[in-house]
Amino acid sequence: MERIPVRAGAHGVTAFSEGEGDDAMLVVHGGPGVPSNYLRDAHLRYAAEGYRVVSWDQLGCGESDRPDDASLWTVERYVDEMETVRSTLGLGRVTLVGNSWGGVLGLEYCLAYPENVTCFVCSSIAFDFPKVQQGFVRCKQNLGDETVRMMARRESEGTKDHPEYQAAVTTLLYRHMCRMESWPEPVLHSLSNLGFGPLRRMFGPHLFNCTGTLRSYDRMADLHRVETPVLIVASEHDYVLPELCAVSCQYLPDSEYAFFPGCSHMPFWENPQAYHAAVAAFLEKHR
Repeated sequence: MERIPVRAGAHGVTAFSEGEGDDAMLVVHGGPGVPSNYLRDAHLRYAAEGYRVVSWDQLGCGESDRPDDASLWTVERYVDEMETVRSTLGLGRVTLVGNSWGGVLGLEYCLAYPENVTCFVCSSIAFDFPKVQQGFVRCKQNLGDETVRMMARRESEGTKDHPEYQAAVTTLLYRHMCRMESWPEPVLHSLSNLGFGPLRRMFGPHLFNCTGTLRSYDRMADLHRVETPVLIVASEHDYVLPELCAVSCQYLPDSEYAFFPGCSHMPFWENPQAYHAAVAAFLEKHR
């Protein structure tokens, strides 16, 4: 895999490229601040299908620069960064694959640069964060009222290191992040190399509780302007409730919906055969 340094304003980000196809697939990771390994490695198979598969670690995480400047962590600046990666690498029109926050960034890119996108695979995200917060609440409520109160107390007191809080977090992750007995190495790598600058500023310091600048994000009223064909991917046990993902399809002019029973936030690892069958069928229509 080729590593490519890219200048993004005053800072540097690291891009990764696999394959030599004429068609480019630009993979957009989540977080903000979760390095690209977990999503990139799950989609490298498309290099054998004639795609040049490109990803990058967004500024603030992974192998990219990690400046200590909270003013950098905005949706608008990340859209500019994404366009810098695309244009610097000479990718032309791209197929976008975005997961979680990467789906938000992908949507914003489609609104800003529709001429640069062939189609968009968007997994495990909805575009109304006040309602996304309802999914976090529902997941925690499934652990019981006592646990919900404990988590709120630990977060307010700043005692999240306590074993009872960590036990609840572990349960939530294995139920709603990745429902596998053992997590793949790329997932473990990404989650152990978080970029806390953008993560805490934009999402917040607490798992399953968005308190950062994205908390009020709502683009539902603008979805009708998206000209790009979009595949919305949702899963049964995701903390982003599948019914919220399905609602997006009612507003997007050219969209399809793929639902994965038994999966959570990472269907590309949890059920790769079904996931890639759905994605490949969508890509075939729009390549």
